[in-house]
Amino acid sequence: MIDLRQLRQFVAVAEELHFHRAAARLHMSQPPLTAAIRKLEDDVGSALILRGNRTLGLTAAGQVLLAEARLTLQQADHALLATREAAAGRTGTVRLGYVGSALYGRLPQVIRAFRGSHPHVRLELIEATSSRQITLLREQRLEAGVVIPPVVEAGDMHLQDFDTDHLAIALPRAHRMAQGAPVALAALADEPFVLWPAREGQGFHAQVIRLCAAAGFVPQVVQEAHGMHAVLSLVAVEAGIAIVPASMQGFRGQEVHYQPIDPAVSRFPLQLCTRHGGQAPALAAFLRMAGPATR
Repeated sequence: MIDLRQLRQFVAVAEELHFHRAAARLHMSQPPLTAAIRKLEDDVGSALILRGNRTLGLTAAGQVLLAEARLTLQQADHALLATREAAAGRTGTVRLGYVGSALYGRLPQVIRAFRGSHPHVRLELIEATSSRQITLLREQRLEAGVVIPPVVEAGDMHLQDFDTDHLAIALPRAHRMAQGAPVALAALADEPFVLWPAREGQGFHAQVIRLCAAAGFVPQVVQEAHGMHAVLSLVAVEAGIAIVPASMQGFRGQEVHYQPIDPAVSRFPLQLCTRHGGQAPALAAFLRMAGPATR
């Protein structure tokens, strides 16, 4: 069996066509190099070097081995580099889930920074509800997710703070309450609501219900929508009103009127969720960059 050391020695001799120069290039003395090439020829079963008073060239077998050895050594160097890059988190794939509102907060900044510092890591982005992200994480179809806590039955998950947001009332532009003074929550008691399903995002849903209860009413939900973009699209076509993340107030702004709710009572966190256990280096690099922050 020929090893990489033997191939490197042979390539040096074949390129220099001089044992002394090849030995100097390899930082070794000439006799061991001469012996190594003799052994290589014995292992191959054929002469590789044409010898006379000096090294004259390569045999036909030597020419073939030189071409193949160069390719093998190049591939070996590539394999070592690729392994080191992967171990350092500079290559690989990170599949990241996120709730829709996360794209209006800190997440785009983190994505741009990570892609700039890790251009050879493939970052795949998948919008999904918090509940769906947990399922995808457990199925190992995501490496991380940006979710709104609390996450139900998440004992097998690790959560770290990522961002904060607060809530806003979203009204169709044509709605009578979108034209005048700021709207009190209690004034929404008789309004039809479009709401996010509790099973898809318990934390957000519970926050909305608590705010309405504090204002003295239970929201009259006329339609549920899976995803905050869908909720706001229904508001835009006057299917009802909604309470949504304030960060999204630029979405369909010509059709939807937004009124932020006091952050002191409506603030909520977003968290990065990952599976417990070992993390691939590329994911670990992303999580370091996406450390806790507030806004």
